[in-house]
Amino acid sequence: MFIEAIQKLIQGSGFAALTCQSVVMIVLSLVLIYFAIVKKFEPLLLLPIAFGMLLINLPIPAGEIGLMDGPANGQAGGLLYYLYQGVKLGIYPSLIFLGIGTMTDFGPLIARPSSLFLGAGAQFGIVIAFIVAVALGFTPQEAASIGIIGGADGPTAIYLTSKLAPDLLPSIAIAAYSYMALIPLIQPPIMRALTTKKEREIKMTQLREVSKLEKVCFPIMVTILCILLLPSVAPLIGMLMLGNLFKESGVTERLSSTAQNALINIVTIFLGVTVGATATAQQFLSPATLKIIFLGLMAFCFSTIGGLLLGKLMCFLSGGKINPLIGSAGVSAVPMAARVAQVEGQKANPGNYLLMHAMGPNVAGVIGSAVAAGILLSLFR
Repeated sequence: MFIEAIQKLIQGSGFAALTCQSVVMIVLSLVLIYFAIVKKFEPLLLLPIAFGMLLINLPIPAGEIGLMDGPANGQAGGLLYYLYQGVKLGIYPSLIFLGIGTMTDFGPLIARPSSLFLGAGAQFGIVIAFIVAVALGFTPQEAASIGIIGGADGPTAIYLTSKLAPDLLPSIAIAAYSYMALIPLIQPPIMRALTTKKEREIKMTQLREVSKLEKVCFPIMVTILCILLLPSVAPLIGMLMLGNLFKESGVTERLSSTAQNALINIVTIFLGVTVGATATAQQFLSPATLKIIFLGLMAFCFSTIGGLLLGKLMCFLSGGKINPLIGSAGVSAVPMAARVAQVEGQKANPGNYLLMHAMGPNVAGVIGSAVAAGILLSLFR
């Protein structure tokens, strides 16, 4: 009797449903948790993504409602199924952009509008990865979702993929945030290979002071121009600029504080856990995932190359007044990419201070990646 009870308990537990694939995914989620906690690779999002992967790959006995199962037979769906609707409907990425807007200073971009070209040039990897992905057999919708990794903007990658290729969402999200965390390792070798020591030593003149009126008008004008040009980008650009207007107006301190602290933290938890919970063994353990990881790295590298090459061109046209290193910051990983440009500049010349100059292309990259997503969404939805 006792033995039968134990057997029944084991058969009704998740242990009986464990498969080799689910064990592999559990181990992978633990590895990602290690990278998030110990190595501090984008921990704010990588940790909830990894834990979501762990939750969804722990088997549920037959007859039980899984965390990502929808409602059926009169029963409510699982918790994460309902939270995932925020990803599916594009709500979470847009709310994260609201928080990002409150933390972003567009002053360096306003002071040097030419930074917009560097932000645009750093989207080059999106085009390259799209072309190669199509050549490898991905559909245009999937290739567009893979290519956007080159923008180095996690919320934008999640937003576009949820619209065009939701089946690839876990692979693309993990690749995007992993490469963003590895910026200090990926970018410096490319920066040193494409620039001369003389170019890296260039000191740039101090940026002009930007007035409050300019800072208030900027998000309003960008919203009008971008949404009239690309209506599909309205959720991302609209929330980004609303957040920035909260910051720069000076009359909504409580809203700005909430958006950049409590709200963005809550949404990040929901976004990370639910995106991770889509990484089931059946979807994630496939040749396509390896291709996505490779293409994501390619996109990121070519985006860095595009920004650097345009930086070299601007250096030549300005008579050596622009340090081409700031072009690498055109990827929208704020402010990490700008810090990498600062570090490389100081290695060449200890008296070189490029951080504020690099912030111009960096924040331009945020706008550029959102615009690129809007173009891809308009073309392939």
